[in-house]
Amino acid sequence: MNGVAKSLLKWVKGGRAAGLRSGSAHSGKQHLRQLVLGIETSCDDTGAAVVDDAGNVLGEALHCQKEVHLQAGGIIPLVAQQLHRENIERVVKEALSISGVSARDLAAIATTVKPGLALSLDVGLRYSLDLVNRYQKPFIPIHHMEAHALTIRLTQHVEFPFLVLLLSGGHCILAVARGVSDFLLLGQTIDIAPGDMLDKVARRLSVRKHPECHGMAGGKAIEHLAQTGNRQQHLFRLPMQQYRNCDFSFSGLQNLVNKAIMQKEKEEGIQEGAILSCVKDIAAAVQHAVALHIIQRTYRAMLFCTKNSILSSKNATLVLSGGVASNQYIRKGLQALADANDFAFLCPPPRLCTDNGVMIAWNGIERLRAGLGVLCSTDGIRYEPKAPLGIDISKRVEEDSIKVPKLKKKIRWLAS
Repeated sequence: MNGVAKSLLKWVKGGRAAGLRSGSAHSGKQHLRQLVLGIETSCDDTGAAVVDDAGNVLGEALHCQKEVHLQAGGIIPLVAQQLHRENIERVVKEALSISGVSARDLAAIATTVKPGLALSLDVGLRYSLDLVNRYQKPFIPIHHMEAHALTIRLTQHVEFPFLVLLLSGGHCILAVARGVSDFLLLGQTIDIAPGDMLDKVARRLSVRKHPECHGMAGGKAIEHLAQTGNRQQHLFRLPMQQYRNCDFSFSGLQNLVNKAIMQKEKEEGIQEGAILSCVKDIAAAVQHAVALHIIQRTYRAMLFCTKNSILSSKNATLVLSGGVASNQYIRKGLQALADANDFAFLCPPPRLCTDNGVMIAWNGIERLRAGLGVLCSTDGIRYEPKAPLGIDISKRVEEDSIKVPKLKKKIRWLAS
């Protein structure tokens, strides 16, 4: 911790930072709450929130660009940037207004600066630095995936260390959270993320034209159709079976699915863009393969962590977060895995799994408490489109070469 951070932490703990005062009925003394404004623009959601040091969400606002990008068939960075520019001031003002505070009341401003879409990150950072300079507030740069990982500590009492699985449209990460800003990276996707893969399969299946999927994002449509599909009608080979590590791969699986779709189109005599009669079966099979791949790699991470005493074998916890964490099928499979291995399984509520300002503000609170990365000078601060999370020990995982037992013998969920 540098000298500036130490002095700021002392200032915060001493109750001299700006905040809201609330009377105590028992002591008659006033308690000075520390307030952080969080701003999120890493991809296609413009979010802002005010959170206090007790974990109370005082106000939040969110502008979602989903409808625009659904029509375009995917996120267009220039469009996302323009929509962030058009909405960020309104979203921030709304969050502050709902919270009943002004920017002058804040202890600090926290903003996502990495990783994400460069053009989107730029909008949030520029706006935040303007606020920081205007109101002379400390700035807390936030790692987007760290914020996802720590959100669970806002909603539930979770002690470090814990195993965390981060699933989203842009990321797939297995890590051990040992503390605020202290992570061990066990594995990550070597190509595309599960959310991205499911969206691409949904586009290839033209699920937007399906009467049951109007207005649904790709991954959500796959999940919906899969509920009434028969996954056993299509079997897809799982990726990376020969590699005893915790990395993921979804691009090869996507290619297998595309080939199956082409074959079915040929059999049914329809052109690309038409709805296959077996679309629900394909959706169910794809979702199952994605879930199984994720579960297998997570199982190895559990075995590695307990074997090497990184996590206790008696009270270990698996946390799931990120946009894809809202998929109930994947969540159910991971719950079964956790139960079979005596891990507690925790997940933030769905609205906090997707991108939002609350998780950024909470990460700011955690960093403010710890005196980590709280900047009184923003000289040289830049956004980073790509940024690793923590210390990479994935090679060590691979060197251990842990064989994962057959899942059907361990997890009843697979037989359902």
